[in-house]
Amino acid sequence: MRGQDRITLDPDVMGGKPCIRGLRVTVGTILGLLAAGRSEAEILDAYPYLQREDIKAALTYATWRVEEREVALSSS
Repeated sequence: MRGQDRITLDPDVMGGKPCIRGLRVTVGTILGLLAAGRSEAEILDAYPYLQREDIKAALTYATWRVEEREVALSSS
């Protein structure tokens, strides 16, 4: 998955939620801002340590996650 190196999962950072480059900015925060109508420029102004590629990586990660399927294991 492209951009995967920008998304980190660490149980010690934001409770293990997927974050941008180990920062305390979650993928969910980025998606929420975009869903609320904020532009990339507004997000980058609000979080100057983020990069445009981080926003794209958050979208790519979210797309991958919603397409993922969970399969129950049988307890035979």
